[in-house]
Amino acid sequence: MTQEEKYMREAMRQAKKAAALKEVPIGCVIVHDGAIIARGYNRRTIDKNVLAHAEIIAIRKACRKIGDWRLEDCTMYVTLEPCPMCAGAIVQARIPRVVIGCMNPKAGCAGSVLDMLHEDGFNHQAEVETGVLGEECSRMMKDFFKELREEGKRKKAEKTEEIKEDSHAGN
Repeated sequence: MTQEEKYMREAMRQAKKAAALKEVPIGCVIVHDGAIIARGYNRRTIDKNVLAHAEIIAIRKACRKIGDWRLEDCTMYVTLEPCPMCAGAIVQARIPRVVIGCMNPKAGCAGSVLDMLHEDGFNHQAEVETGVLGEECSRMMKDFFKELREEGKRKKAEKTEEIKEDSHAGN
C-alpha cells in the first residue's frame, strides 16, 4: 500500500462516519511531516451549517494544530473533488498538495467544473493528484445515493399505503 492509499483509506474512514449519520460520505485528512494532524467529515445536515464540509472542518483543525492559518507544508487527502468553497479554502490556506479520490462532475473545482487550484490569477496553486482509490471512493458515493433514493421510494410507498388505509377506515 502506498502512502497515498494509506492516507486516503483514513479519509474514507472519515467519510463512513458521515454516511453513518446519513450525511453525504465525504472525508478528509491533512498530513504534516508524515503524520495526520487533522481529520474531517461532512456534517452539513447534522450541524445545520453549509460550511460543515469535510475539508473546512479538517482545515480548521489543522490550523489550530499548526498554530497558523498557512498550511504550507501539508498535504490534503479528500475522498471527493472539492467544491468551490473548499477549493477556495485550500488556496487561502496555501495547501501545496491535494490528493483526491474521485472527481465530482457536478460541483468539482479541482478540474471538473472549474479548476480553482490551478488558477494563474491566484497567488497560490496546488499540485493535484487524482484517482487514488478512486473506484472505492466513487462506489461509496454511488451506494450512498442509491440507498437514499431507495429510502425515498420506501417512504413514498408507506405514505401512499397510509392514505389508502385512512380512506378505507373512513368508509
